[in-house]
Amino acid sequence: MIKDSYLTIAEPTIGEFKDRGSKFWAYSQAVFSQEDIKDFVDLIKKEHPKARHHCYAYRLGLDKNNFRANDDGEPSGTAGRPILGQIDSFGLTNVMIIVVRYFGGTKLGVPGLINAYKTSTIDALEQAKVIEKIVENKYEITFDYGFMSDVMGFLKKNDLTIQERTFEEKATLTIAIRKSEADQKLQALEDTVNPYGQLEESPITVKLI
Repeated sequence: MIKDSYLTIAEPTIGEFKDRGSKFWAYSQAVFSQEDIKDFVDLIKKEHPKARHHCYAYRLGLDKNNFRANDDGEPSGTAGRPILGQIDSFGLTNVMIIVVRYFGGTKLGVPGLINAYKTSTIDALEQAKVIEKIVENKYEITFDYGFMSDVMGFLKKNDLTIQERTFEEKATLTIAIRKSEADQKLQALEDTVNPYGQLEESPITVKLI
């Protein structure tokens, strides 16, 4: 079974936690690239230039293999890992959380830090709306105008939306199909325009883009 859906968050949220004078602000946001990650870090650092630490974690991708946990000067394993652990506990990907710490003058120790970063992250995620995202493949399909009615009828019947269209010597449409259904839908489209393989050469060209 092809995996083509994942859970992420719909909008940014802010969580908080306080312990012995130290304040922790957890900022959550959906991210989809390294550029998104850099922009998010830059934004939070600009909003909190006087904070002692800007610790974060993220997990990216459908396979969840792209991740990082950053302690930003806190003792190793006390900040980034607890943040990442909560992203995983909520079953999320394409999510980043940055926890900003303002030092209150009293050291919290390793257990205190782990609890603070974990708890502030939980507060942010509990406020978030978790949504399911579907991964789609985009295809460019090209065909002679004589097959326009068949193609358009198929797309309508299968609830496939046309994202772009170009009408030159031939018609070219850009469509998106759910990844796990792509092979089946494309074969069904081929069967529609060329039933029982009556034509030696398929009247439709399909290109993954």
